[in-house]
Parts: sequence; structure tokens; C-alpha cells
Amino acid sequence: MSEAQRIDHPFPPLFDSESRTLILGSFPSVKSREAMFFYGHPQNRFWKLIALLCNEDVPVTIEEKSALILRNHLALWDSIHSCTITGSSDSSVHDVVPNDLSVIFENSKVSRVFCNGALSHKMYMKYIFPATGIDAVKLPSTSPANAAYSLERLAQEWKVIL
Repeated sequence: MSEAQRIDHPFPPLFDSESRTLILGSFPSVKSREAMFFYGHPQNRFWKLIALLCNEDVPVTIEEKSALILRNHLALWDSIHSCTITGSSDSSVHDVVPNDLSVIFENSKVSRVFCNGALSHKMYMKYIFPATGIDAVKLPSTSPANAAYSLERLAQEWKVIL
């Protein structure tokens, strides 16, 4: 069992001036922190899901993943800037400092926010919504821990991002 660690978010948001829809995770997993990019755990269904929804090939490299997001006018970031966390466990997260999303809202066309999972949504509504006034839609997590959802069931719920 790993010990709780105080960790700052190690990589920047992914967006450009044409991004219209923001997808927020909670905080990067151990695998994502090692990869220095979003949804780095090989069992996370995020990249398969986005490719399916956008009718594109599943991206492999960080460059391909970034291009897929930007080509489809999406943006990626996380609700949490820093926290104390044990491994990748959402349930262990405490001492949260939220991310400042103003850099995204001020430099893109983002007007819709979707949260990948319950913790992301809870943190957004508690810390970030009061500043943005933009409601966020909670979507089922693409995490391998959310085994109750098949890729097809996730796609049914997630198609609202398009």
C-alpha cells in the first residue's frame, strides 16, 4: 500500500482557441503522472471512448491524443490543482486546492463543462462553479474502477459531449 502524498498537478491543460467543450477529470492517476498526460492508465477507456464518439481511430501517442481532442474542439483539464492522495485512489483525496479554469475560459470558446466521474463533478461544483457560473454535467467515469459500465454504455451517456 502506498502512502499518502501531497501532489501538485504535473502537466498543463489541453485546449486551443477553438475548443468549445471542456472535459474535466478529477486528478491524474499514478500512470497519468508518469506519462505526463491525461488518461495514461492503459485500462482507462477514455481514449477508446472519445475515438468511438468522434468516429476516429484510437490514438496511441500523446501527439495523436492531443490532435484528436483539438480537432474535435474539446479541451481537457482536471478539477484539482493539488491534493493529498494515496496512489490513484479518488476516495483518498483530501486537502484539495482546485484548478483555476480562467485560463481556458478566457482563451477559448468553451461554454460547456462535463465531468468524468463523481469526484471531478463534486470538486467542480464545490470550488469552481461559484467562480464560473457554468453548470457541469456529471458523466460516468471512464476509469477501470468503474467496471459496471461497458464501453457501449459509456458511449450512450457520453454522446452528449458532441
